Amino acid sequence: MSGTVTLENKWPVLGRHAQATEWLRLWTDLGRAPRTIDAYARGLSEYLQMCERESVDPLTATRAHIGIYVRELTERPSLRGPNVVSIDSGAGLANATTAQRLVSVRLFYDYLMEEGLRDSNPVAGADIRPVGATVGISVGLCPG
Repeated sequence: MSGTVTLENKWPVLGRHAQATEWLRLWTDLGRAPRTIDAYARGLSEYLQMCERESVDPLTATRAHIGIYVRELTERPSLRGPNVVSIDSGAGLANATTAQRLVSVRLFYDYLMEEGLRDSNPVAGADIRPVGATVGISVGLCPG
């Protein structure tokens, strides 16, 4: 599929995970818009990079690993630089962006379950809810 080649060129980590490539191919074959596929690929590739850094096989990842990924997203320095004047000082991705990245990971784990490669989805308990005075993402601790 030509879209996958482009995505693998953009995010080489996808080429190192056959299930990721298969999952993105499925979404493309189902007629999802190219920008949707691109967004899914970005979120999944960032997650797979975290898995590689942490020496975690995505097929055996736990909620704790999802928590690491979410923490990385919410603490990432802003690309806008230190001159941004805002309450949260430009740290981390916007909540909507973080949620969108997490959706791609949740859908990927749904696919792995459908394919019989996992018994549970470690993202299934994640939700967006208020944390203190700001909105944040929390990963539930219920079994999954």
